[in-house]
Parts: sequence; C-alpha cells; structure tokens
Amino acid sequence: MALKCGIIGVANVGKSTLFNCMSNTKVETSSFAFTSSKSNMGMVNVPDPRLYKLENFQPTEKIIPATVEIVDIPGLTKGANQGEGVGNKFLSDIRNTDALIQVIRCFDDEQLPHIDGSVNPVRDIETINLELQVKDLESVEKKMERLAKIAKTGDKDAKRGIEVLAQYKDHLEDFQNARTLEISENDRKHIEDLFLLTSKPVMFVCNVEDEAAISGNSYVQQVKEYLASEEAEILVLAARMESEIAELEDEEDRKEFLADAGLEEPGVSKLIRSAYSMLNLVSFFTVGPKEIRAWTIHKGALAPEAAGAIHSDLQRGFIRAEVMKYEDFITLGSEQACKDKGKLSVEGKNYVVNEADILHIRFNV
Repeated sequence: MALKCGIIGVANVGKSTLFNCMSNTKVETSSFAFTSSKSNMGMVNVPDPRLYKLENFQPTEKIIPATVEIVDIPGLTKGANQGEGVGNKFLSDIRNTDALIQVIRCFDDEQLPHIDGSVNPVRDIETINLELQVKDLESVEKKMERLAKIAKTGDKDAKRGIEVLAQYKDHLEDFQNARTLEISENDRKHIEDLFLLTSKPVMFVCNVEDEAAISGNSYVQQVKEYLASEEAEILVLAARMESEIAELEDEEDRKEFLADAGLEEPGVSKLIRSAYSMLNLVSFFTVGPKEIRAWTIHKGALAPEAAGAIHSDLQRGFIRAEVMKYEDFITLGSEQACKDKGKLSVEGKNYVVNEADILHIRFNV
C-alpha cells in the first residue's frame, strides 16, 4: 500500500537528521539553508515487537514488518508559494503525500543559526501554515472560476460547489487550515480533487536538545499552548541523540544508551508508529514457518481487501478467512490450541479486519 508521509518544516530544524534515523535511504545533512534542491524518499519499517513475540510460538525463517514511505521535503521559507527556494516544486511534493510530520526547532545552537535569526517555534509553525494556506487559496479560487462558468448554465451541483468553496476561501483568508473547517461529508466532495495542503492530517515533532528529550523545555511549552485548540499530536525528541542511537548496530549497546538517557525506546520508533496511525492504517499478521509478516490495510477494511494486500489473486478468488486474535494466539501458544479452544473463527467477505488479527486466507482462482 503506497502511502506517503511527508516531513516538512523551515530550514535547519533537523528534518533530514530525523529522516536518516527512520529511513533505509540516507541523505546529506548540512548547517546551511537550501542545500537540497529535491525531496528525498525512503521506506521505513514500522517497529512492532509483536512480530518477535509471535516467533516464540512459531519458529520462522524471516520476519517482515509493515512499511511506510517517508518523504523528506527540503526546508520551506517565506515566499515558497511564489517559488522561493524552488518552493513551488516542494509544495507539489507535499500535495502528493497523505499526511505530514512538521518538525519544529526547539533548541538553541549558536553553531547552527536559525534562518530567521532567532529560535521561535510558534513563528515557524505560522510560516509553514501561511505558505500552505496561500497555495490552497490559489487552488480554491481557480476552481471557483471554473465552476462559475458551469453554474451559468443552471447546473445546481456547480452552484453548491461554489458555495462550499467560498466557505473554504473565507476560512483560508482568515489564516485557518482547511482541516479545521467543519463541513458535511456530502459537501466535502467539492474539494477532494484539490488535495488541499492544509487538509492533510499533521503531527508536530519538537526537536530539542538531548537534555530535554524526556521533559521538554520552554519552547515545547510554547508549541503546546499554541496548538492547544487543535488537539494535535505533539511528540518531543532529540534528533541528534536519535541519530547516535541509530548508528549503534549492537542491540545491547542500544539498550544501554537508552537506559543512560532515561528512555524506554528510540523516539523515532514512537514517531513511526504515530505516523502509521495518523495515516489511518492498521496491521494484520500472517504466521508461518517461512515468514511472519505484518501487512498494511486501511482501518475498516474487509477481509477480501486484506487478502488483496497479500496478493491480488487472493482477493479475486477469496472464499473465507480463518482468523485468530493475536492475544489468543500468544496466550494459547499455537493455531491448534486456538482451534481446540474455539478461538479460531471462519469469516466471510463482510468481516472487518481488526488490528493484529492473524489471518489465513482460503481462495480459489
């Protein structure tokens, strides 16, 4: 499932450092602004300890976690919507993502000057918001012009579309993001084709100095107060320390490093799982001697769609799904034990697959 999560922010906030911690693709980091002229893409494994617990009950040749595609988008700046710093291209890259991770600089460092001369996380959020809002306003106004021509013929749907778009226009002109406008599902169809930048779900990551990785700092508090009305998800991590953790290949060395830092796990692990959840995704498992694997589906997907995530033939020839709950499997210890205890169910085409279901698909093509 090709879903993308974009990392955005102004220059020199630690986006590429975080990308390197998360992705199988590594990019150059620099203390200079606008050193990159293109976005970078990489696949990220979604950390899931449950896969390794399953291996305790079903020995296997390999374990394959779920993945998400991450796009590291170079730093935006004031005027990006007018093409500053090749801004228009970067804004197009943002349009092609499904959700956003906005990295905010919440640390002081004289060796790494802020592009605007001082550290001010609220100003940085407002800079990004404004650039995206201006681009969205442009998209809305262009569609209103197109619909106006159609509405002259008496087309009622076009007239309603103009009314809905006018609400978005007023909202954006009031420096608000499209995602905060309350609108009916039926009316939402009038803006779906625009893929508005500010309609995408956003998670905010406060990049702090190492000492503030657990408790945060005054900059983080400013961010929380500013975003309080949005009920936004805010994560706090230290990108520099995360990069040091990522470089440790020995698992025991990592555990020791984390313990010394007072952390239970790397912050990027929590970030990746949150991004996965923000994309409205869930994982189901297949378990066998050749592989134990996590598969990605949208929340609410039916069993045939889950079968299609494995292979299109399984969806086309779907007969039924044999389902075990993860907790039942690790509690009872085997598929046979689940059968004996009545914890293996046979489900048809209307079964909604749940997080961590263990599936075996029966099909015929």
